[in-house]
Amino acid sequence: MSEQNPSSANGTTNSAGPSRRIFLKTSALAAAAMQLSSTGSLHAAGKDEIKVGVVGCGGRGSGATRDSLEADPGVKILAMADVFADRLKSNLDSQKTRFPDRVDVPAERQFIGFDGYKKLLECDLDYVIFATPPYFRAEQVEAAVQAGKHVFMEKPIGVDPVACKRIMAAGDLAAEKKLTVVTGTQRRHEDCYIEMIKRVRDGALGEILGGQVYWNQGQLWYKTKQEGWNDLEWMLKDWVSWRWLSGDHYVEQHVHNIDVMNWFKDGHPVRAVGSGGRAHRVTGDQYDYFAVDYEFADGSHFASYARQVNGCANAVEERVFGTKGQSYSTSNRAEIKGANEWKFRRAKKDFVSPYVQEHIDLIASIREGKGLNEARRIAESTLTAIMGREACYTGRAITWDEMMKSDMKLGPSETITWDIAAPEVKVPVAGTA
Repeated sequence: MSEQNPSSANGTTNSAGPSRRIFLKTSALAAAAMQLSSTGSLHAAGKDEIKVGVVGCGGRGSGATRDSLEADPGVKILAMADVFADRLKSNLDSQKTRFPDRVDVPAERQFIGFDGYKKLLECDLDYVIFATPPYFRAEQVEAAVQAGKHVFMEKPIGVDPVACKRIMAAGDLAAEKKLTVVTGTQRRHEDCYIEMIKRVRDGALGEILGGQVYWNQGQLWYKTKQEGWNDLEWMLKDWVSWRWLSGDHYVEQHVHNIDVMNWFKDGHPVRAVGSGGRAHRVTGDQYDYFAVDYEFADGSHFASYARQVNGCANAVEERVFGTKGQSYSTSNRAEIKGANEWKFRRAKKDFVSPYVQEHIDLIASIREGKGLNEARRIAESTLTAIMGREACYTGRAITWDEMMKSDMKLGPSETITWDIAAPEVKVPVAGTA
């Protein structure tokens, strides 16, 4: 199953690929990481090759494959899996054109079908990229950890509380096995965000009183049903439009900003109240817009806004207010105003794409045996987004404890094969649950 990249609102399309300067910069960083490796690590200094497999070859899977290759000259792509053969071929052909000497995926390591990821995990690989629709994430990552593979998994990590708790457990097992788990929340690896959070931790904002987080953009891509497609195939190809596959755009996309909110607070909210609705969508069962009030245990509140409607004001950013000032952040920009004025500045020559930096950090962790593990915090951020989504869907106040106890599981109740019927869906209406 492939995940197509749903947005270019803050640079997530990455269609052109990094420049030669970025490649040289990231290669130098990777080489430095190798020199710092301990001789007792899984990949000790001097072992250049990093063997990578890819599960999900759509837009985001193709981007993550390229980012991995850009991150380190020792990376080799050796296996791929997808439900759709044309998606796998497209990713493979694209990467072989750019990196002919570092992409070696013969027919016997091309796996097509819903169980293709299981066959891929039997290959000799160091880490596996998971870029399937979020519905599949928990099962696949759980299997990878059990197989002893390091993991890069795209966000979000699920569409329901059951999946979030499975990822938490898989993350705990990965920690026991000293496996590295990195997620596709690139802001956690972006220099401007990292520098800003350091200052916040040092008290630049004082006590955090609240804030606002946004992902407002135009209409997303969608696919109408074509002749010859049954409902299941249509949903899989139009996956961003369906809650059981994507979690709704509030979870699938806005999780980036919600994760930043949790990062500022170094925790998660305890309660959510919200509203939302649908007016413009052509396919699927999702809302067009959401507004959520999150309450944290210390009484602070954050407002969250997500919208995908053409012809409206757009914003992909975070604002946080404290007793000593306020901060503003978005991709490639961060600043603090108030008692501790600061604005992030970077020389252009020092830029490394955060999408590449994720893989640099992952590979360094593997080589040094550090066991970098982001599983629990992205599971908490995903569950935070689900809590907000459910508050809007139902019109009720939803608590964190309720989510942690919930057995909600979206999608088919049986193992997905081409023989099963697509799940029945309907657009949620607040106040009727």
